[in-house]
Amino acid sequence: MIEKETPETERPHTFLRESDEGSLGDDSSKPNSVRARFEKMIREVQDSVCAALEDVDGGGKFKEDVWSRPGGGGGISRVLQDGDVFEKAGVNVSVVYGVMPPEAYRAARPVDNGDTKPGPIPFFAAGVSSVIHPKNPFAPTVHFNYRYFETDAPKDTPGAPRQWWFGGGTDLTPAYIFEEDVKHFHSVQKGACDKFDASFYPRFKKWCDDYFYIKHRDERRGLGGIFFDDLNDYDQEMLLSFSTECANSVIPAYIPIIEKRKDTPFTDEHKAWQQLRRGRYVEFNLVYDRGTTFGLKTGGRIESILVSLPLSARWEYDHKPVEGSEEWKLLDACINPKEWIC
Repeated sequence: MIEKETPETERPHTFLRESDEGSLGDDSSKPNSVRARFEKMIREVQDSVCAALEDVDGGGKFKEDVWSRPGGGGGISRVLQDGDVFEKAGVNVSVVYGVMPPEAYRAARPVDNGDTKPGPIPFFAAGVSSVIHPKNPFAPTVHFNYRYFETDAPKDTPGAPRQWWFGGGTDLTPAYIFEEDVKHFHSVQKGACDKFDASFYPRFKKWCDDYFYIKHRDERRGLGGIFFDDLNDYDQEMLLSFSTECANSVIPAYIPIIEKRKDTPFTDEHKAWQQLRRGRYVEFNLVYDRGTTFGLKTGGRIESILVSLPLSARWEYDHKPVEGSEEWKLLDACINPKEWIC
């Protein structure tokens, strides 16, 4: 049972309301619009993932926090902390809209195709995002995020074309490599991609390896998965179905791994290495992550933006694992990304 801070009678059925219709100049708040169906999907994913994680944890419960954004829209943050299995698991949905400054637009869409104009830009953004940090160092962290974005013409550039795109991905960040786990995880991602386009998995797998790159460390955050952004060069309905398939693949990709590893015996040394890898996670999220940057630049809710951070992490001066050790193998795979499946 999810504990709620907001009574059920006060919980909004949807963050898109008829009074918001036309905020981008059309009927996109109607029930059959892409916006409305995407919001329905992400809320269903939040429910299913939270239920699956509570079942695995066996003791911890999600605390729910329904919030509103002053500029328009809101979200639902659910967080489980200090459970039997999970140190911290956050699963958030947000549906926000309003007007953003040009610098926030560039944070959301840094690829400039000549359509970036000066002046405030009306926008709509919806997404589900989650980061799950287990206690056991042999159980991997997982992150997923799927989002839909629209912008209208800047207010001082009437008649400019509307932009829309999908983004997201699911990636695995273990402290120790179990090759069968990584292969299983990537196989599920490939299966979801192959239902739509055989080129998706190799393309989005490489994109994931390139995106989750900590430049100042010259290493990746983890062992990858899939990642895509600014995706609008396919049919909109197809991309909505693709995003839905990927989001629904999180449970079969991750739950079998966590069930297998959550009770593995470990030492203080194993835990210390996990804490060091979490330090890398923190560095990437605070320095490079586009979602974090966009949330901060648009006045997002800080607790929800930073819920991805673990409860604890560790930094040691000039730490280097012993060559050939299990820790070294993980670091080597983060420096030199591998093809885990054919």
